[in-house]
Amino acid sequence: MNYNAHSTAIVDDGAKIGAGTRIWHWVHVSAQAHIGERCSLGQNVYVGNDVHIGNNVKIQNNVSVYDAVTLEDDVFCGPSMVFTNVFNPRSAVTRKDEYRRTLVRRGATLGANCTIVCGVTVGEYAFVGASAVINKDVGAFALMVGVPARQIGWMSRFGERLALPLEGSASARCDHTGEQYQLNDGVCSLIA
Repeated sequence: MNYNAHSTAIVDDGAKIGAGTRIWHWVHVSAQAHIGERCSLGQNVYVGNDVHIGNNVKIQNNVSVYDAVTLEDDVFCGPSMVFTNVFNPRSAVTRKDEYRRTLVRRGATLGANCTIVCGVTVGEYAFVGASAVINKDVGAFALMVGVPARQIGWMSRFGERLALPLEGSASARCDHTGEQYQLNDGVCSLIA
């Protein structure tokens, strides 16, 4: 075993877990889950079977990562944030064949208590504020807040707000890293 799991954690046979991953108290990892290297799964996390988690992902306490969710490298899931996988659930109606896939791209932050409604993509390095409800795709570097969430700005890879308008064309520099960002027609990109 090349990962660390607390004695109260349940890791089902068959789960693939990368080196250096830490699994804390009362976590349940399902048999077909794929978890990368150097991840941290906080207390009371659940990971479903049809889940792919990249490297260096941090999942804080009380998060359930249900089937049909993919988290790319360096994603941060804040405490008690929520993923869904059925758009219109009913207790008396089985809809496991209707799961909608959710993709969270590299470096995105999902704030505490936010909800990600199934079937969306959250772009690279996007930042979803605490308690926001995401019900549509989010662009790379977008800063999203509210219920339902709306974009209020742009964030750098470092996690600092960029001095860019929401639309049009402009450029900005991250004060901490010196990285340059370009906004063109509502799309923010890191300049290599």
